[in-house]
Amino acid sequence: MTNRTLRLIIILATISILGIVVTQVYWVRRAFDLKERQFDQTVQVSLQDIAEKISAFNKTALPSANVVTQVSSDYYIVHINDIIDANLLEHYLKIDFKKHQIEADFEYGIYDCTTEKMVYGNYVNFSNQSVEKSKTELPKWDKFTYYFGVYFPNRATYLASEMEIWIFSSLILLVVVIFFGYTLFAIFEQKRLAEIQKDFINNMTHEFKTPIATIAISADVLSSPTIIEYPERLQNYVSIIKNENTRLKNQVERVLQLAKVEQRELDLQIENIDLHDFIKEATASFALKIKEGKVGEKAGELIYDFKAEKQRIAADKVHLTNVLYNLIDNAIKYCEKAPHITISTHQQANSLLLCIKDNGIGIPEKYYKRIFEKFFRIPTGNLHNVKGFGLGLNYVKSIVKAHKWKINIISKLDEGTEFVLEIPIKA
Repeated sequence: MTNRTLRLIIILATISILGIVVTQVYWVRRAFDLKERQFDQTVQVSLQDIAEKISAFNKTALPSANVVTQVSSDYYIVHINDIIDANLLEHYLKIDFKKHQIEADFEYGIYDCTTEKMVYGNYVNFSNQSVEKSKTELPKWDKFTYYFGVYFPNRATYLASEMEIWIFSSLILLVVVIFFGYTLFAIFEQKRLAEIQKDFINNMTHEFKTPIATIAISADVLSSPTIIEYPERLQNYVSIIKNENTRLKNQVERVLQLAKVEQRELDLQIENIDLHDFIKEATASFALKIKEGKVGEKAGELIYDFKAEKQRIAADKVHLTNVLYNLIDNAIKYCEKAPHITISTHQQANSLLLCIKDNGIGIPEKYYKRIFEKFFRIPTGNLHNVKGFGLGLNYVKSIVKAHKWKINIISKLDEGTEFVLEIPIKA
């Protein structure tokens, strides 16, 4: 599938989903508005009936207009031309609300013209659920002398609960949107994996092409009958073949090691080691090669700066050696000048910090989280001047994780990179 086709599919699918979501939101809003109007009308009719019953009980006439006034969306005032009995009012409210199928919890208050205050009545719970009955200060209405107020504190929740079918359909739509988002993620992930596979094949071609060609040329030279007359040349070409064979073997071994890590077949041989002594022993040959310029384009140096006091750790010697080799090898490969690599240790609370710092080209911050991904290499266009499969740092991350350590990165472009391994120390 081409990028253009993929973009077109995603755009059309997104527009369709957005259209459905907007339509759903519109109709849910319309349905909620309709529920609100129905609720208001039903409450007003019910309160009108209650006012008439109280008026008949008191044998007084109701006002000619404005018997029921809706002050706000959840507060109603009922004008009565006489004193109101609280017990009678609550009885009528319960009976009449049930008659009109109003099952929302409510509070009521009666205006006391003597104190000119709203006297709190009661909280009536229709839901039969334990709720905290907090006293609500119902506002006064200065236009009337004898009246009572009814307040619905959970009006919005009650109306929403009456819209089961709309809530259900909205949940279904939410599931569809989530599934759509997951599908897009899966598509992009597959596309990314395809690109990684393509990059891996390109890298593998470039990585294997040179040693294979070198071995082929050396084999042709060795097949010459006269080569036996030049023992130095013979030894030189044999050494070339041996070195290139070792290089190929190391690359294959690295891929196989990573496969074992992914299949959880990695069997760590944990030993208690002195980290400082181990680092010096494991990197001694590397330090000599760097100093003599046998690795990289220019001679450099490997510096040790050990400041940690507690240096004994539990680790697998073989895999820790490979971790050090990978990090040092990267430091050399991504350095455009004489490499200066510092291996240091520091004490921090209950952890020991092992740091490998270089003076290389650095890593852009946007790639910090991706450099440990399998086969990932920082994009360099069509240039393949740095050999590798993008497996080294993934292997490092896997070994660090297997040891239950942590690894962090600090880098500045054109200044260098520092990898920090945080190793827990038992008290």
